[in-house]
Amino acid sequence: MKPEQLQSALDALTAQGLLRTRRVLDGPQGVRVHLDGRDFLSFSSNDYLGLASHPRLVEAVCAASPHAGVGAGAAHLLTGHHRLHQKLEDRLAEFVGFPSALLFSTGYMANLGVLPALLDRHGEVFEDRLNHASLVDAAILSRARLTRYPHVDLDWLDQKLGESDASTKLIASDTVFSMEGDVAPIRELLALAEKHDAWLYLDDAHGFGVMGEAGRGALEALMPGMLDHGQAWPSRLIYLATLGKAAGVAGAFVAGSHALTEWLVNRARTYIYTTAQPPMLAAAVSASLDLIAVETWRRAALGDLITKLQTALAGLPWPLMPSVTPIQPLLVGENTDCLRLADGLRARGILIPAIRPPTVPQGMARLRISLSALHTPADIDVLAAALHELASLGAVRQGSHG
Repeated sequence: MKPEQLQSALDALTAQGLLRTRRVLDGPQGVRVHLDGRDFLSFSSNDYLGLASHPRLVEAVCAASPHAGVGAGAAHLLTGHHRLHQKLEDRLAEFVGFPSALLFSTGYMANLGVLPALLDRHGEVFEDRLNHASLVDAAILSRARLTRYPHVDLDWLDQKLGESDASTKLIASDTVFSMEGDVAPIRELLALAEKHDAWLYLDDAHGFGVMGEAGRGALEALMPGMLDHGQAWPSRLIYLATLGKAAGVAGAFVAGSHALTEWLVNRARTYIYTTAQPPMLAAAVSASLDLIAVETWRRAALGDLITKLQTALAGLPWPLMPSVTPIQPLLVGENTDCLRLADGLRARGILIPAIRPPTVPQGMARLRISLSALHTPADIDVLAAALHELASLGAVRQGSHG
């Protein structure tokens, strides 16, 4: 695109209801935020457990910074790998039940690092069609053949795996799909990986901290007993989780065998060629793990809020998509309708993002309601009252989701 074409392209996005804009947050992340000079009740954050501004995390950063400094100053392979990083990696591996773990700056960078480190043009990646964009980009960057299978269609996946003559096969899937809130069939995916001698790469960005009795993620929730009985995860299983959502801090980690993490240290370009995460943030994540494990009331509160929300929003012209997770998408349909509904809520002091293509398919725009353990039943009542009021006013045409 030429420089003189940018403005007309932006105008076209506006006309299609696809223009994105930023808003400025003042103060900490939470269920009540001060944004662009106004106070809002927020259902917009991935801070599912309400830990992003927890005093224990703040104290951990303050305690670590005098002896660790602020910036890491270098990549992990130079002088940037701090003792706090190493301690956190060891603890994360133990927490999720894998032999080894490796920190990355973000989940996006982790995905971009892992797949190209394991695959080349002779390999094939099999991805759920609703995977996060970072997994799709990682497959493209790897130069392997990319095959995207219909959402959780295991029969289709089984067939394509059987037909593949790739030297290396890798199945990649979100555990909790970020715009739908539904959960992948992990046990069945692992069985297919075993059957077809493939890697299984699980992105647990939205399950870690939230799912499982101890908050150890989707593997604990969907394959119970493995961790408690000391069984080892198969070496073909690669696990990723992010640390900026339920954990409330920043960064990500990849867990697997010792051989896997050693290979990634040597071949994952997004690990090798970037400055390490500030070590004081590693201290904050360690404090977060304590809270995730001990304060089980946070996950219990989320479960109660999910049930209450689903009951309170029954009868609206816009259905909630099936989800047992804190991600509760309200399907609206057309982009302009979704923006209009989000604007109506914002006028009433409620903040929920309107999710539109290309993040979701055309005609499937939605309000992505994200619940936090710090929301109250009264907050759900406020949201439900506003949505029912907007429905009665005909603010958005009914049934537009088709």
